[in-house]
Amino acid sequence: MQTTPRRNAIPDPFQGEPRGELFGDPGDALSSDRWQPAIDVFETEETLVVRAEIPGLRGEDLRVRIDGDVLHVSGVRTLPKEPGVRRLHRMEIAFGPFERTVRIQVPFERERVSAHLEDGFLRVILPKKSPRRRRVDVETT
Repeated sequence: MQTTPRRNAIPDPFQGEPRGELFGDPGDALSSDRWQPAIDVFETEETLVVRAEIPGLRGEDLRVRIDGDVLHVSGVRTLPKEPGVRRLHRMEIAFGPFERTVRIQVPFERERVSAHLEDGFLRVILPKKSPRRRRVDVETT
């Protein structure tokens, strides 16, 4: 049985140029043809916070959406233009599309979710639903 080598779904920005063969396969930084930013998920008294490490992206490069109890963070990190590059010696930073999904196990207020990008970190704040308490009056006869 002959197998076809896996083709990288991310376009090679150096295709057709002499340095293209040095760009190579991004390797371990990719999973299923997409790179995956590191994430932290932590809880405070009032919120659940999802923090993603995504340097080199702008807000317009990102998409944050909630589908039921799943948070989706996706986007594209594009290869910066480096004029005058003659030879690549090392290429470890992953570029191209990415997507991370996180199942949220804590009830949260969907309408109050917010996202903020600063210093290469995306913070998605999910305010927790406060437990509804109701006082029940006791009747006497």
